[in-house]
Amino acid sequence: VQLQAFGGGFVQAGGSLRLSCAASGRTVSTYNMGWFRQAPGKEREFVAVIRWNDGSTYYANSVKGRFTISRDNAKNTVYLQMNSLEPEDTAVYYCAASGSSRRPPLKDEYRYWGQGTQVTVSS
Repeated sequence: VQLQAFGGGFVQAGGSLRLSCAASGRTVSTYNMGWFRQAPGKEREFVAVIRWNDGSTYYANSVKGRFTISRDNAKNTVYLQMNSLEPEDTAVYYCAASGSSRRPPLKDEYRYWGQGTQVTVSS
């Protein structure tokens, strides 16, 4: 599976962005698809995941209520709609695919990773 994330950019606090993750190879409908982010000097952290079988979703507490993960199986693409962005959301965002049945999968259980897209939120 090859993943390509795009849609990042520069936005003011309170604004919105939608990230996309296009997959090639196996379809997103057969993997748990997640989003992670990594800010400068920090570890990569979990943001959200959508399960392949039932579409259930899980979010980090820091983004719950502001971010929404979704997928379009026909387009083999996963999205992350980010609203009410805060400067603390500034990071490189990565999409990843996991075959784990854990709810949600651990970071080490993601086998495939995209290249990342930069999101910068100004105050």
